[in-house]
Amino acid sequence: MQTFSADRLRNVALLSHSGAGKTSLAEALLFTSGAIPRMGRVDDGNTVSDYEPEEAKRRGSIQLAVLPCPWRECKINLLDTPGYFDFIAEALSVLRVADAAVLVVAAKAGVEVGTEQMWQRVKALGLPCVIVVNKMDRENADFSAAVESIRNLLGKHCVPVQLPIGAAQTFKGVVNLLPRPQTVPDEVAGQVKEAWERVVEAVAETDDDLATKYLEGETITDDELSKHLKKAVLAGTVVPVLAASGLQNLGTKELLDTIIDLLPSPAVARTAIVAAQTDGQQPLTPDPDGPLAALVFKTTADPFVGRLTLFRVYSGTIRTNSEAYDANTGQTERIAQLFVLRGKSQEAVPSLAAGDIGAVAKLQGTATGHTLTNKERPVRLEGISFPAPVYSMAVYPKTKADMDKLSIALHRLVEEDPSLKFTHDADTGEAVLQGQGDAHVDVMVQRAQRKFGVALVLQTPRIPYRETVRSQTSVEHRYKKQSGGHGNFAHIVIRLEPLPRGSGLEFASEVVGGVVPKEFIPAVEKGVRRACQEGVLAGYPVVDLRVVLYDGSYHPVDSAGGDFETAGHFGLKKGVLQGEPALLEPIMRLKAAVPDTYAGDIIGDLNGRRGRILGMNPTGDGQTEVEAQVPLAEMQRYALDLRAKTQGRGTFSLEFGHYEEVPPYQAQQVLEQAKQAAKA
Repeated sequence: MQTFSADRLRNVALLSHSGAGKTSLAEALLFTSGAIPRMGRVDDGNTVSDYEPEEAKRRGSIQLAVLPCPWRECKINLLDTPGYFDFIAEALSVLRVADAAVLVVAAKAGVEVGTEQMWQRVKALGLPCVIVVNKMDRENADFSAAVESIRNLLGKHCVPVQLPIGAAQTFKGVVNLLPRPQTVPDEVAGQVKEAWERVVEAVAETDDDLATKYLEGETITDDELSKHLKKAVLAGTVVPVLAASGLQNLGTKELLDTIIDLLPSPAVARTAIVAAQTDGQQPLTPDPDGPLAALVFKTTADPFVGRLTLFRVYSGTIRTNSEAYDANTGQTERIAQLFVLRGKSQEAVPSLAAGDIGAVAKLQGTATGHTLTNKERPVRLEGISFPAPVYSMAVYPKTKADMDKLSIALHRLVEEDPSLKFTHDADTGEAVLQGQGDAHVDVMVQRAQRKFGVALVLQTPRIPYRETVRSQTSVEHRYKKQSGGHGNFAHIVIRLEPLPRGSGLEFASEVVGGVVPKEFIPAVEKGVRRACQEGVLAGYPVVDLRVVLYDGSYHPVDSAGGDFETAGHFGLKKGVLQGEPALLEPIMRLKAAVPDTYAGDIIGDLNGRRGRILGMNPTGDGQTEVEAQVPLAEMQRYALDLRAKTQGRGTFSLEFGHYEEVPPYQAQQVLEQAKQAAKA
């Protein structure tokens, strides 16, 4: 594959709501450009971008795919992304390395939630964008309604620069409005003049001289319009709207032309900012002879090939059989062989220059977000921010053989997807997999089975309850055992005092006169702490308690440290039962950002979850931030419930706050469940 200079490259993110037809459109673009000999179909599971078995099973993308398309002596790196929110990390990785975006809207559905969310991210990053109304061949496809939805929800600066010829079964192509068409099909003859005027008006509004010319009725040439349209697209003041059908491969040639003509190359795109280790922050230009700076935006783990690292080169040139310095870890990596990817296929290349995207296998410590650079001229690019996981499931091995491989497999999957998190919960002893939603976690479990041969079972995580006492009490315990010869004897009197929440466990001695010898006091404490860890009511640790040993007795022959440990153990359990025992539950601090229209419903829902509302803060962008304290037991499926209640528009974060007593009716249920679990 030939090397392309930065001005002949386009790095374009393909974004949409799930089901808008990105993958079919990408397949058509690959075929039109000559990159593939025939088009695959999503329903058949044989498209270039959806190559993972889990994608074929779900009939939808779950990970990003790099799809280079040659077109007009240029190379377009299409970066296909999943539309489903659970796999948002893939889209965020792509947006970090893309110079522009193609936002896909289904002709029948119009702008959907995922479209709005991607649009907001594109705007926040300042990426130039074009919008494609796809699926024009489908029943009830309506270009005008889709455009109205786009203009109402995304902005009036979104302007059609094409008209579709027909719709649904009669859709047979598009008419470009620039240059102004000289011959027009009968189906659109009545629409072209008005549509062309809207384009001229939209472009003229972006330039004072052009606006004056337009208002004074002077002729504006096609060249002038094209030139100013490109400037407006780069500035984000005009967003062209196109029409297409990926499935029928109509409008794809025009889309490829639009990408080349209107969207920026790395040579003119936004400048990457680096933190140079010697010169402080400085702009970095896509100079193939400059200092090497390549950002890793995706890492995949394969049991046969090993780790595959995808990167974009921002400056310099990276070469096969060379070395690169990881600015994040300080390690030198061996670059054995470089590849250009097209879906799962790999083509070996000798080098990749500034602006291009490629991959390398078997790097040792380089992870997503790291910068590959030269040790002599090191620079470090800004990494990638991923959302914190919001949905947790406990993971258990299906068989004993799976136990040994569980941790290794899940850690490898976390390397692939930084929005995934794998931890061992010290409180419950469970392995916990955290992701963006149920589909995310389910897919990762399937991937663990396929890639690493680990069969896993998912369960709702246990709640780390605690036990405590409400009132002060004193208890005496005598441990005595005689079976002939040397016996066992220990006698203690302890006082249990409740402490404020969060105090943990304290042990003290007020023994006087040596009634319990000093050498036996640590044994009493050991027994007390062991009993507290085991729990009394339902097997949960006892906390917020002060235990004071203040009296007792011993036998000069029969007493030993183990006897006093046993006495401390059983004495503590007896004392807890006498001290008005209570069950404590973790209370989480919730921050939820929801559209204003849903705020009332969300507050009502939180009240139903035993939540306490701490505040409602309008953020001024049509959103309200709700702060509340809610028991963890009521929040384990909140990611799914909030998404359903807000049509996917609500987000939230959750962090531990403190422990509180469980209400009596709820405590009884927890205790019953603990008894049933113990019997099982």
